[in-house]
Amino acid sequence: MKRETLGITGMTCASCAKAVERSVRKVDGISTANINIATEKLTVEFDDTKTDIEKIKESVIKAGYGIQENKREIILPISGMTCASCVKAVERAIGKLEGVNEVSVNLATEKAKVVYDSSKVRISQIKDVVVKAGYSALDIETGEQADHERERREKEVKTLWKKFILSMIFTAPLLYIAMGPMIGLPVPDMISPHANPLNFGLIQLILVIPSIIAGYRFYTVGFSRLIKREPNMDSLIAVGTSAAFIYGIYAIIQILNGNNEYAHDLYFETAGVIISLILLGKYLESVTKGKTSEAIKTLMGLAPKTAIVIHDGKEMVIPIEEVETGDIILVKPGEKIPVDGEVIEGRTSIDESMLTGESIPVEKNPGDTVIGASINKNGTIKFKATKVGKDTALSQIIKLVEDAQGSKAPIAKMADIIASYFVPIVMAIAIIAGLAWFISGQSVIFSLTIFISVLVIACPCALGLATPTAIMVGTGKGAEYGVLIKGGEALETAHKIKTIVFDKTGTITEGNPRVTDIITTGLVDRSELLQLSASAEKGSEHPLGEAIVNEAKDKNLELVNIDSFEAIPGHGIEVVIEGKNMLLGNKKLMDDRKIEITLQKESDKLAEEGKTPMYVAIDNRLAGIIAVADVMKPSSKRAIEALHSLGIEVAMITGDNKRTAVAIARQAGIDRVLAEVLPQDKANEIKKLQAEGKKVAMVGDGINDAPALAQADIGIAIGSGTDVAMESADIVLMRNDLMDVPTAIQLSKQTIRNIKQNLFWAFAYNSAGIPVAAGLLYLMGGPLLNPMIAAGAMAFSSVSVLTNALRLKRFKPYN
Repeated sequence: MKRETLGITGMTCASCAKAVERSVRKVDGISTANINIATEKLTVEFDDTKTDIEKIKESVIKAGYGIQENKREIILPISGMTCASCVKAVERAIGKLEGVNEVSVNLATEKAKVVYDSSKVRISQIKDVVVKAGYSALDIETGEQADHERERREKEVKTLWKKFILSMIFTAPLLYIAMGPMIGLPVPDMISPHANPLNFGLIQLILVIPSIIAGYRFYTVGFSRLIKREPNMDSLIAVGTSAAFIYGIYAIIQILNGNNEYAHDLYFETAGVIISLILLGKYLESVTKGKTSEAIKTLMGLAPKTAIVIHDGKEMVIPIEEVETGDIILVKPGEKIPVDGEVIEGRTSIDESMLTGESIPVEKNPGDTVIGASINKNGTIKFKATKVGKDTALSQIIKLVEDAQGSKAPIAKMADIIASYFVPIVMAIAIIAGLAWFISGQSVIFSLTIFISVLVIACPCALGLATPTAIMVGTGKGAEYGVLIKGGEALETAHKIKTIVFDKTGTITEGNPRVTDIITTGLVDRSELLQLSASAEKGSEHPLGEAIVNEAKDKNLELVNIDSFEAIPGHGIEVVIEGKNMLLGNKKLMDDRKIEITLQKESDKLAEEGKTPMYVAIDNRLAGIIAVADVMKPSSKRAIEALHSLGIEVAMITGDNKRTAVAIARQAGIDRVLAEVLPQDKANEIKKLQAEGKKVAMVGDGINDAPALAQADIGIAIGSGTDVAMESADIVLMRNDLMDVPTAIQLSKQTIRNIKQNLFWAFAYNSAGIPVAAGLLYLMGGPLLNPMIAAGAMAFSSVSVLTNALRLKRFKPYN
């Protein structure tokens, strides 16, 4: 007999447990099947010759419930392996562990991919068997990504700086020797172009070789792309500097043959200076690029490295990667929450600003959820881990931001298409311009200067950097303020929005009815009216009744026992309290019982304000009115005013009656009301607005909003909403604050403006630079562009585009 334990999802009561047990017991070979409703676990004993775990799972699903999958996948670096037999030894050792579904070891990367059931085996056990097999198991990679990325970036920056310094050490004397004699600077006779022209050429050849070695990647990459007929920026640099270098060698050969006038036609310093300047540009570019991805590095650095887990009554400090779902975790004041979970013991306030942008700490009590990487401020709590690894809110945010930063906006795709044609066209222009000047009677040196200048000045680096850098900074800045934009396309579309449709309940309003007014006729005072009404409604499940009970609790009023209770469907309730006969309900109930409504004017006013008046009568006399309403969020009116200032029309969609909806809309300043709309018809209302030729955004938080969010040009989900709504949305607002809607639109507008500026200057630079390099100014009596100046200008153009993108880091949310 075999014994297994499965997690079951979808159960709500004891009858659900019975249904699962009944379905499982029907499977041939089952000995026992018992459900623990508290832990939501099914323990089953079965004859594994007659059935297997998959058939048992099928029976659970057939009964209408789900299986809690505990599968996790890790990449575990392993050292000490030397050959294929080592690989087999490690795979065999890990594969023997119960709960390991799949193991694959790669000798080249020295890593093991392990898929396992976290309810049966822990990472520490996997590491232990690797060590017992005679190898070393290193820390798993998921927690080290930020460090690896930072190390890689720092290494790239250092390498480029070293290459630039190496190149400059040799380029500086090369430039002096080559250009010095032309402007009267002294050089030793031994290398003078007049006294020793051959030495003059050879010393320049020797000095340029280290620069070419420093920039060898321009040649390996550039020429390989050229051979594949996909030339890029490196191809232009490689061809330009190679032409200068080869012509220099040709000049030395001519000097060897006695043609000493070629000593004035050497071109080595041009190649050396171009490589040095471009290496400097690449270094500055790499430094600046590092700053554009700081948002991801900051997010990755938020997670703590360890967690205190309570195991068998003892506190254990373990790496965060080893925390499993269901673990009980202890967090002390000042410490970071390691993973997502639910508080089971203790009270505290938690700073969630690093994830939501909300600066005020949030109170947490048993039953409340906590988010990994937030900071525990003042109390000690224990919580049960509910989401670990890649499932935590922080990991999801990092993945979302990474995906967004790696995505392309339509405007970027256009730039890519242009860039793909740009390099071949530039090469053709360079050849045509060089030949045209040569045919017109200019020297080879003049024509070569034109050829190299056109190639170097037209490198499309700035064009390629214009869009991705702005998107990286823009989406990163959004994440910093709790506005998660899922991709470049959403970022670009958002700035075109002309109409925003808000769902009413839970979006514009709080979503929970609250008591707003208490008016009495003088029969009893306000406090007694509320106390009696709350006592009467104590057993009611109606949302209006709950609101009255909650108001009484907030005011610390003691509820009294009732003698009798009767619900009157569609009208209200009738109760007896302390010998008094009470009626609570709508106007129809009062009319039916012939009770005179003496507060008609007040009642009408409340209804006009979108509030629901509940009449209270004691012993057949009206005692007062308690008004209940789903009140507007404090930020709703300000958010709508901010959207109006951006020139955006605001609509509200709701299933409420028109009168209530119009009252809320009037308070909030909403332009258009779509009332009495069934949940399934919300998407159709969005379609109607789109049919008017408008770009429409939808803001919602519930499951019934998902179709409308998907239909809209931009779907915006409120962070306190459902997972379904967030999945359907293009933008997710981590805070339950509507002011983040205009912030998202404003961020989109500023990012797209930045991209357009970058593209304009990149195009303008190349458009102006190519004719100048081709000799347009010289034709008009001006100077000829030196290739070295062209190289400096090209390097500057890339850095300027990146610097402009970094201006987005100064973005501030809408106030």
